Amino acid sequence: MTSMPSTTRRACVAAFITLALPLPVALAAPVSMHSEQVPGYYRMKVGDLEVTALNDGFVYPPLEKFRNTDADTIKSRLENLFAPLRTGKDGTVQVGTAVNAFLVNTGQQLVLIDTGSGACIDSAGHLLKNLAAAGYKPEQIDTVLLTHSHADHSCGLLDKQDKIVFTNAHVYMPKNDTNYWLDKNIMSKLPEANQVSFKVSQKVADVYGAAGKFTSFTEGDTLPAGLKAMPSYGHTPGHTGYQLTSNGQNILFWGDIIHNHTLQFADPSVAIEFDINVSQAVETRKRVLTEAAEQKPWIAGAHLPFPGIGHVQAQGTGRYNWVPVEYSPVVPE
Repeated sequence: MTSMPSTTRRACVAAFITLALPLPVALAAPVSMHSEQVPGYYRMKVGDLEVTALNDGFVYPPLEKFRNTDADTIKSRLENLFAPLRTGKDGTVQVGTAVNAFLVNTGQQLVLIDTGSGACIDSAGHLLKNLAAAGYKPEQIDTVLLTHSHADHSCGLLDKQDKIVFTNAHVYMPKNDTNYWLDKNIMSKLPEANQVSFKVSQKVADVYGAAGKFTSFTEGDTLPAGLKAMPSYGHTPGHTGYQLTSNGQNILFWGDIIHNHTLQFADPSVAIEFDINVSQAVETRKRVLTEAAEQKPWIAGAHLPFPGIGHVQAQGTGRYNWVPVEYSPVVPE
């Protein structure tokens, strides 16, 4: 038998392999991307209590809103921590900041600390959706504590028709904030654009007050669920944090001590235009950060990256680092 030339053998083998392979199928239609994020809630135990962080959305302050710093320093710090910038419709360079609220379940009471933006801010207002995803209904909440009365913390108390959202809740607002935000004389001296939080606060006091569900409290007053008011004035006249202790663990819901983690942990002297008393806000931030680094409670912040819970770590004199909670299952005590 005459042997087959090697080139012919290779050609036959290649042809056999080709015939043995499956024929190509038509490409499937492009797969749609999903623009919805996972539900914005995160649960953890603090002693015998359960705390649920609820994301309300994002706000985007322009860099020019920050004080005691400059644009180049801001951009450098943001780049170092890979914090994205965006350009707003008005052409301003902006940085995203989360808006968070927190729900405390004692087993007998449901206490909501801050209520998000409601209908006041287009890029936020998702608290009720995330509350439902977390397994709760607005009517189950019996207490609302406001850290202060800016609209991104209080506007969620009312719906678009100015009706009560948390129908069975009693609202507690710090006295110094009540005195300020309910003062129509102060409001009248400000531009229309700066009157939003005044109008929201006044409507909240009217609507919840008419239902007998509004209390203005002062330092030292007893608050529901064993929460202790921790005055931290400056950002607003009555800005107040709330400390909760259970079975040897502590958590401080500190409101707006920090507005941007990339800037203000590294330099607590950086302020923001929304601080009503800038110098007092800076001194308060320095004090609270020092105490948080020394005492090591859990921190829950309204404008820290979601879920906004973690610890403060000292990084030399007057500088701090944010150590966020690590995602984990809820482990019963």
